[in-house]
Amino acid sequence: MRTYFQFTSRVVLTLAVAWAAAAACVALKTPLPWMIGPLLATSLLSIAGAPTESWGPLRNGGQWTIGAALGLYFTPQVMGLVAGLWWAIALGIVWALVLGWLFGAWLYRVHAPRMHGVPASMMRATSYFSGAIGAASEMTLLAERENARTDLVAASHSLRLLIVTITIPFALQWSGLHGIDILPPATRVVDWPGLALMALLTGAGALAMDRLGRANPWFMGALVVSMGFAMAGISFSAVPQWLVNAAQLVIGVSLGVRFRADFLRAAPHWLASVAVGTLGLMGICALFAAVLAWGTGLPWVTLLLGTSPGGITEMAITAKVLQLGVPVVTAFQVCRLIAVLILVEPLFRRLYPVE
Repeated sequence: MRTYFQFTSRVVLTLAVAWAAAAACVALKTPLPWMIGPLLATSLLSIAGAPTESWGPLRNGGQWTIGAALGLYFTPQVMGLVAGLWWAIALGIVWALVLGWLFGAWLYRVHAPRMHGVPASMMRATSYFSGAIGAASEMTLLAERENARTDLVAASHSLRLLIVTITIPFALQWSGLHGIDILPPATRVVDWPGLALMALLTGAGALAMDRLGRANPWFMGALVVSMGFAMAGISFSAVPQWLVNAAQLVIGVSLGVRFRADFLRAAPHWLASVAVGTLGLMGICALFAAVLAWGTGLPWVTLLLGTSPGGITEMAITAKVLQLGVPVVTAFQVCRLIAVLILVEPLFRRLYPVE
């Protein structure tokens, strides 16, 4: 009972701090205030040693809400646009796999001579999966199967996600750049019976994905169901803005609590390399997005979000809040996530066979 009370107290206090940080960011007119405020506040408190806590069901509910809201964008007209970009999406997948491999090779080259006592095979796997542009939890699990140092892999992805999630929204807001945003008027109106039915259906999709053991089940399951109805021209309701804000808040908290007091003390040279490498990845991806923008005629800023080395949920939220082309960004990020999860481990074994 005492442990339960302590856990609950930590969750409530963390949410209170996160809400205060979000409100401050709203007042300061920062980009994505409901996600970046909680993310920064909980990250700093966690690193300082404060007993921050995130509750899994809240995070799942946040991803469920965002997935359902993003699916509304995929009308038949929008799907026609996205389908015509298949070659660009395929190119983006190849680009992500090659870029992740090069990043991992660079990490290995820089740190292998310094990691005394770490076998070469372990260091190779650690570097490879730390560089892979994929979901943090899934890359950590794959790294564990290849006998890598999972603490370094998890830290690498957490730090990269933090840098990308904070840097890109601020840069885009200050630049004043715009993309494309296509949302039918019908999905801007909240209909409470329709919203309840949509919640029931998308929740069932999320549970199904979870039972099947798929990656990001609460986001992907809700997104797939919501997309399916939107593609069929069926609209139940818009998702209320306050609910979207709450979802961003709990997602920001779930990212922030990954950082703990010993984070900066664990292999600081490794983390410094990951930070520098992440900035380099962002710059290279910006150039790649410019090439795709020239080839597709789409706004550069939309393709920047679609090809950036950030997480699918965070980049999709950025596209939604800043109105930068949600369907295109989501399509690029979803296809990349699926391809990386399927291909990254077989490619590792092909590139670095066991001798």
